[in-house]
Amino acid sequence: MSSTVSSPPRTIRIGSRKSQLALVQTYWVQEQLQKAFPDRTFEVYTMSTQGDKILDVALAKIGDKGLFTKELEVGMLQQEIDFAVHSLKDLPTNLPNGLMLGVVTERENPADALVVHEKHSGKQIDTLPPGAIVGTSSLRRLAQLRHHFPHLTFKDIRGNLITRLEKLDSGEFDAIILAVAGLQRLGMGDRIHQVLPPEISLHAVGQGALGIECRTDDTEVLSLLKAIEHVPTRDRALAERAFLRALEGGCQVPIGVNTVLDGDNLTLTGIVASVDGQQIVKDTVTGKTDDAENIGIELAEKMRSQGAQEILAAIFEAVQRS
Repeated sequence: MSSTVSSPPRTIRIGSRKSQLALVQTYWVQEQLQKAFPDRTFEVYTMSTQGDKILDVALAKIGDKGLFTKELEVGMLQQEIDFAVHSLKDLPTNLPNGLMLGVVTERENPADALVVHEKHSGKQIDTLPPGAIVGTSSLRRLAQLRHHFPHLTFKDIRGNLITRLEKLDSGEFDAIILAVAGLQRLGMGDRIHQVLPPEISLHAVGQGALGIECRTDDTEVLSLLKAIEHVPTRDRALAERAFLRALEGGCQVPIGVNTVLDGDNLTLTGIVASVDGQQIVKDTVTGKTDDAENIGIELAEKMRSQGAQEILAAIFEAVQRS
């Protein structure tokens, strides 16, 4: 009597950027999946993206919405990797044909953090001296902070999180703005001097969450990934991403959000600001979590009628000229 030998389950290949933060996030995903499926093998493959290589140009001027994702997406489409782990804020809202946002993991604190040079250890953002040099690579942070603190000097800062902290500690900057989640994930929460409240800085779309991108037809991988999905974070992310998509904004535009869940009610606040901080459009929409994407679309339409699109068009035109 012949017996059939079943083949071992396929090894799942996880794609990641090479930065320290990206690897910490990817190894966390690998660990969670390994716990959920101890009989499976999950291997990590790393790639350098365009955003990792171009460090001497402001992000907004490079003009590529897939700056930190494109190489990983090519890897998935060519079957070299099975899924990629992204900081959700880096993942464009329109993905290539054949790829999808598979799941969203539980969000860390999505707020922005003020990190100061030791000489300003007694200061908060509103008590930094006039002319203090504050580093940020984000137009969203820049626009909002210029609006609230026109007496400060803002300067572009690039490089990974460790490099930015080194530039701060060397005295090149008086303070820098980073994501709370990134510092916490790297075990550097003690560097957070002040968590900026939403009244000062609405965070980036998807900030603090991980987005796992995979092939749309890979049902096996999708079923595995469901084990680490966090539904409340997913609902918030869907509303935020729909808002950004409806305004046709990439990740390098001054669009900020904040989402609050209360039972099955979701409240989304959005802001669009001119880079100089002079023009601000801000509004809020509340709806049910099972209608998350439509909440984002409704907010975008509401803000478009208040001049948000004109602000974004002017920014895009200015970036193209520079």
